[in-house]
Amino acid sequence: MVRTRGWLLATAYVVVWVALSAMCAAGFFLTGERTVDVASHEARVTANFSGQVVVRTGPVLPDFRTDARSVVGVEIELGKTDARSLEDLTTRYAAIGSNPEAPIAKVSHAVRDMAIDAVIRGMALALLPFLVWRLLGDRRRREVVDKLPTAKGVASLLVVAVVVIGLTAPWRGPGAAPRGDPDRWEPLSEFVGPEIVLPDELADVQVLGDATTGQTRRLIASAIDTYRQGREFYDDAADDAARNLMLREPEEGETVVLLLSDRHDNVGMDRVARALAEHGGAEAVLNAGDDTSTGERWEAFSLDSLAETFDDYDRWAVAGNHDHGSFVRGYLSDLGWTYFDDEVVDGPGGSRILGIDDPRSSGLGNWRDETGLSFGDVRTRLADAACEADADGDRVNTLLVHDANLGDEALARGCVDLVVGGHTHVPAGPTPVTGSNGKVGYTFTVGTAGGAAYAIAIGSKLRRSAGFALITYRDGRPVGIQTITIETTGRFTVDPWVELTY
Repeated sequence: MVRTRGWLLATAYVVVWVALSAMCAAGFFLTGERTVDVASHEARVTANFSGQVVVRTGPVLPDFRTDARSVVGVEIELGKTDARSLEDLTTRYAAIGSNPEAPIAKVSHAVRDMAIDAVIRGMALALLPFLVWRLLGDRRRREVVDKLPTAKGVASLLVVAVVVIGLTAPWRGPGAAPRGDPDRWEPLSEFVGPEIVLPDELADVQVLGDATTGQTRRLIASAIDTYRQGREFYDDAADDAARNLMLREPEEGETVVLLLSDRHDNVGMDRVARALAEHGGAEAVLNAGDDTSTGERWEAFSLDSLAETFDDYDRWAVAGNHDHGSFVRGYLSDLGWTYFDDEVVDGPGGSRILGIDDPRSSGLGNWRDETGLSFGDVRTRLADAACEADADGDRVNTLLVHDANLGDEALARGCVDLVVGGHTHVPAGPTPVTGSNGKVGYTFTVGTAGGAAYAIAIGSKLRRSAGFALITYRDGRPVGIQTITIETTGRFTVDPWVELTY
């Protein structure tokens, strides 16, 4: 009988604790927030149980909302951006929306992080009453119970509740987005007019029907058309890349790597790159840089998309001349990409790889303690490092750079097997080079993965031919390269596989 009472008491404690934990966790979850980079904005993310995703765009553009397909809803308040005009901003939205998986994943991760944090804090806070209750002892507990029905007891409970809430709840400041939505939502199809055909995925999107100028409506309609064209173009290209290309199949014991460069913010091409990698049997990615146009924080959406696309691949990268500063390198490093610091590291297929950021960017990865190094200085330092490794029996099989010219001296000395880069936006090679020591190496330049004609490739379709390459490794050395080109029409050209012989 005593044992039964003990189990019943323990069960009651657990039930009460779980109930208190749930209440506290819900409070923490609903009052929590995260700040993330979304759609080239600093965005504040909060959660609720509305079952809807609401995007607060600010004072110029209207707010949007759609079904979250979940009990949990999300409110995203877009903050500052460096877009110079409303037209630039809407064009960015359309281009980013053409490959929405990365921003969706980022917001989802923020909400999951808030939920986990809320549950942990709620469980911890719910234990506090039990600890206090146990510490009071039988006599003091009886005194407390006796005084609870009194006015003094009720006042004491209210004071304790206010103190606990005040210490634990992350209250939002006066700048927080309003929680209650006016009853002025209208379907996006009605907002832009019947002449704009909406893609299926935008059918249930609603717009806050606030005061909006005709110019703003036209810009939004134009952005939707850009979005639709981009989705269709890159969906078709990805489907062709996955099904209709005659790519060389790797043989047993071979490792294939996808080489890309000069994406210049074109996130639409990322799913095409993934389809090529899967169809060609690639297991890793070499990124020769210029993922951005300026290297600024607003371009984090491009880096998020690249990282999300190849999150299960081995990945090596260097910064290009447009990836100014340390942001791109640091951001992708945090997301699992390998950069280089003056040493040869393990590469794909049992090979050894060395790389360096472009010296024309302001965020040099190698020899960054020295300032004022010219392109020629870095080229010589890179050759010295490669030849020193070769002399020590640690030959560099792949030299990854943004501009293949950085590897000219290392090739001329015969210290590397293959130099790969981009920068020119035009493919070239592979070209054999016999070094002064009699050893043969190759130089190869891949085209622009973003189809970029200029420093930025945001738009509904390619501005020039885009290019990728598949590099085959066997026994730790690169033994072949196949180049794939995508024309502005969406048509693919697959070059024959070129064998690299030493």
